[in-house]
Amino acid sequence: MTTWRRVVAMGVVLGCLAGGQPLFALTLEEAKAKGLVGEKANGYLGLVAPGSGEAQALANDVNQKRRKAYEEIARRNGTNISAVETLAGEKAVQNTKPGNFVEGPGGWMKK
Repeated sequence: MTTWRRVVAMGVVLGCLAGGQPLFALTLEEAKAKGLVGEKANGYLGLVAPGSGEAQALANDVNQKRRKAYEEIARRNGTNISAVETLAGEKAVQNTKPGNFVEGPGGWMKK
């Protein structure tokens, strides 16, 4: 793995961990375990089933923090944000726990 990929991967991991802060009654891990949100290939969270305003607010908050982290990683490494988002998405999908949702070509599926 190249140095910039390691830096990006570490930034993604840190960004994902920071995204689960309990600012909401529903934590990121709870939302994933309940099947409300899942990881997308683009590096962001998505709503598995619309209807939960709390899950939507949580996903928006996490995605905003991820976007800031991705922008910083891209800036530090002199690359575009889409490359960082793609790598982050790959890592997030790989690191998703069994039973949680990921978005594939055909839509949402349990890992």
